[in-house]
Amino acid sequence: MGNADLRSLAALSECPFENIEGSTVAVDAHNWLYRYLTTTVKWTDDAVYTTADGTEVANLVGVIQGLPKFFEHGLTPIFVFDGGVTELKDDEVEKRREQRKKAEKRLEEAENAGNALEAARLSARTVRLTETIQETTRELLDLLDVPYIDAPAEGEAQASYMNRVGDVDFVGSEDYDTLLFGAPRTLRGLTSKGHPELMELEPTLTTHDLTYEQLVDVALLCGTDFNEGIRGIGPKTGVKLIKKHGDLFGVLEARDEHIPFADRIRELFFNPPVTTEYTVGGSITPDLVAARAYVIEEWEVDESEVDRGFERIEQSVVQTGLDRWS
Repeated sequence: MGNADLRSLAALSECPFENIEGSTVAVDAHNWLYRYLTTTVKWTDDAVYTTADGTEVANLVGVIQGLPKFFEHGLTPIFVFDGGVTELKDDEVEKRREQRKKAEKRLEEAENAGNALEAARLSARTVRLTETIQETTRELLDLLDVPYIDAPAEGEAQASYMNRVGDVDFVGSEDYDTLLFGAPRTLRGLTSKGHPELMELEPTLTTHDLTYEQLVDVALLCGTDFNEGIRGIGPKTGVKLIKKHGDLFGVLEARDEHIPFADRIRELFFNPPVTTEYTVGGSITPDLVAARAYVIEEWEVDESEVDRGFERIEQSVVQTGLDRWS
């Protein structure tokens, strides 16, 4: 289901930071990191985050620039990394891979033509979460004492589970799929300026007089990361059809349509693979000296690009109180 489609159904409201101070947020790590990666690659000279041997670690810039937003507002992040990708998502992964290849070709053409603006725009589209990016992000989070866990499958599914069972107060993600994974409360816009946007499951269901299961069925009719939708069915039509026929299979039977693996996709949203082996709570004690050395000396990131981020982290440690961060 396209983000714009599900957004039209979601219950959304501005959420002032002062209303959520002291909360715990399970952050969809790949989603959060990708946002900062694309911004850094698009607007920053690649010499800033490229080592002498040509390794790109724009993620380290993104982490240092992004974390202060949590600390300054008294939020405790727990980053949740994707595990293995379900086979049901193979088509979506392949589609994104093809889109990236096309962008890489257009990037080469733009660079050869000397079109710096177009090249910068296309560079952001070719970003991949490489093994180095994955490893260095975790190592930096370790030095900053910021907790993270590895999900068995989808990161947003794990984060949504943690929110659903009450172990965290919010999920942090730009993905509307957290609704389909049953997250009661999702904070969007944590990588943007200003206050975040709160997306809530129960008000979404109440507004459209749907059950959670029916919301998932509407999404399958419109299309998700795991399936193509039924041609001609958007969110409003999907809601009407589900109300009329009761569930996804009633609609498919009435229209003589078929969604491959519909049972498995529904089950993936209702009962995704998750782990209960994680710890929530405790103080955070960032080792800023070691973190700075790791980013600037070991990975050769331009000091000027991360200085302000480190300053903000240090200031937030003092302002929040040593009993919380040490």
